[in-house]
Amino acid sequence: MKHTFKKLLSAALALCLMAAVLTSCGGNGKRGGEDQTDFLIVGGMSTLSSGYDSNPVMEEMAEKAGVSIEWDLMTDSLGERVGVLIGGGEFPDAFIAVNFSQSDIAEYGEDETFIDLTPYITPEIMPNLSAILEEYPDIRSAITMADGKIYGLPSAEMMGTAAIGAQDNYGIYSVPEFMYINKTWLDDLGLSMPTNLTELHDVLVAFKENDMATKNGNAAGMTIPFSSGYDQWCWGQEMLYAGFGFTNFTNDVCADLMVDENGKVYFASAQQNYRDAVTYIHDWFAEGLMDLEMFSQSQSQFIAKGSAGRVGVLTYWEAPEILGQYADDYVFLPPLKGPAGTEYADTCEVNIRANPAVTSGNLNITSACGNPELLCRYFDQWYDGETVMQLQYAPIGIYYTEKDANGVWQVISDEEAQSKFGKSAGELKSQYEVYGPRLILPEYYNHIFYMEDRATERLQYLENDWLPYAHNKNFYPLDVTFTAEELEVIDRYKAVFVSQVSEAEGRWIKDGGPSDQEWSDYLSVLEDSCGMNKLLAVYQDAYDRYMAAAE
Repeated sequence: MKHTFKKLLSAALALCLMAAVLTSCGGNGKRGGEDQTDFLIVGGMSTLSSGYDSNPVMEEMAEKAGVSIEWDLMTDSLGERVGVLIGGGEFPDAFIAVNFSQSDIAEYGEDETFIDLTPYITPEIMPNLSAILEEYPDIRSAITMADGKIYGLPSAEMMGTAAIGAQDNYGIYSVPEFMYINKTWLDDLGLSMPTNLTELHDVLVAFKENDMATKNGNAAGMTIPFSSGYDQWCWGQEMLYAGFGFTNFTNDVCADLMVDENGKVYFASAQQNYRDAVTYIHDWFAEGLMDLEMFSQSQSQFIAKGSAGRVGVLTYWEAPEILGQYADDYVFLPPLKGPAGTEYADTCEVNIRANPAVTSGNLNITSACGNPELLCRYFDQWYDGETVMQLQYAPIGIYYTEKDANGVWQVISDEEAQSKFGKSAGELKSQYEVYGPRLILPEYYNHIFYMEDRATERLQYLENDWLPYAHNKNFYPLDVTFTAEELEVIDRYKAVFVSQVSEAEGRWIKDGGPSDQEWSDYLSVLEDSCGMNKLLAVYQDAYDRYMAAAE
């Protein structure tokens, strides 16, 4: 398999830059042997960063570990630089914040560009990380490649419901879109909050027939009963499908990959309830209750409609971002049961979207490093809670000013930041933020540093009002690892599968259907031309390995 970065460069470019590479990296042998304490690390950093050499947190960690690090960091053209280094076999001791893909890591581990870190992730060498992996075995699963080795240290931000005291941690992205309804319009019309899709249908009809947008100064005929995008990450139509037993939020694995309660992987788009859902929603579209521009509108167009007070019900990550001055008119609309009088009348199921992926492409030690144990000891400090807080944001005494009564660090206000540093709090964060292998665990928000109010509110609503409808809380992780052969199957079929499903779903919502024959033909195309069964076999095998590693 050809490597992604290698494709970035022509041979001519590699030759032109090789002289500089040889100077900076000094050959492809080990750089100092077991006594090495000076390390060269190449990678990326924020465009607004003032650099790592003057960062007091970085200086303190280096001194404590007894290392000296030369940071060779870039804000752009990083892919080209890394491609030259690896293509020429001239490696630094480690790469940081490159965000190597899973296939990159697998390939570079196999050809021994990256070393296996498993021997160093021990309580004696890396006590902080080892303790985390003991508590969170799924993180170890995510960074363990198909050959059983670990070629990179983990990174993830695990903000979730455990941060507000829940027993289990479901990430803040578990349900990426919520529904909101104009409560002011409901009250004006004397209508109750809908509890199923039939009641919501009748509410939308009332919004349209009474042209409620005129109450907000819009011209006649400008009311949009329901607006969303089509298969958009946090503003799609999928929440309406909850009444049919699923919500197929898009993710990075495949368009609607699901895992049932027995651990079996399947595609929602090949199930009968999916067919029933799109057939039902077509009737709304035909009646003019759905936004007729839902398939083509941009996010800015969607925002313009919401901020003009034209929309009765919508989906989005957070309503105030869409609704502007009308935000106070809206309230959360919980998941709805299926249509009255149908087999789905008592059905309401919200599927959980995968938590943000745990990646291992932000710190990878190369075969050129003569003392990987010492370098691992240094990076283990990055997995201390108070330290990662300062790497993610900015140092104590600059960004964090004092602790509250519970011992949680409080963030500097914009006013104080301007007074002391002539910058906003956000600018301070950008100046001091350090890219690299960071794990922000949910308990950190309870005991170490402050989580903003908006995130707290969202997690509370997720825990109390949406997760009760997620009866099956299994999801397909975004950080499973695949073999080279499995990746070839995914590369061959995934794009065409997703395209086929998306095109068919949109057509059925707009035009109606599918008939029995259309549905049969559709399933045949998915199986025969889009590799559905081959994809399922790959995803199932990878999922089973992931779960076995976690156990």
